[in-house]
Amino acid sequence: MNKQKVLFLCTGNSARSQMAEAFLRHYAGNNYEVHSAGLKPQGVHPLAKIVMEEAGVTMEGQHSKHIKDYLGKVNFSYLITVCASAEENCPSTFPGISHRISWHFDDPAAARGSEEEKLNKFRQVRDQIEKQVKLWINNQ
Repeated sequence: MNKQKVLFLCTGNSARSQMAEAFLRHYAGNNYEVHSAGLKPQGVHPLAKIVMEEAGVTMEGQHSKHIKDYLGKVNFSYLITVCASAEENCPSTFPGISHRISWHFDDPAAARGSEEEKLNKFRQVRDQIEKQVKLWINNQ
């Protein structure tokens, strides 16, 4: 059985798209080949790794990738943007995409305050992404 390919896209590919990739792989990796990328990759944010580990989901082996690594090279069943910036700046013609979906989440990397306040923002966004991924899986 060929797995459907899913690409999560955000600006930096440092938090939101990385968490979405990890959650989909965790909950339905047998059914999907999951990738993530960014328009301006910045490396995986350390707080994203911490909050995902708290949730029992590993991001091991994940790293930031540029959209150009995939554009015109891989056919995806789904392109899911996880921020408004990616939706606005992603090429409108993306070869090989069957379905394009937009999920908008706050950027936890933009959180200000103490380390605990930043972690709480990452946890909040993580929980929103997990809920959305589970809902999407259940509706497939």
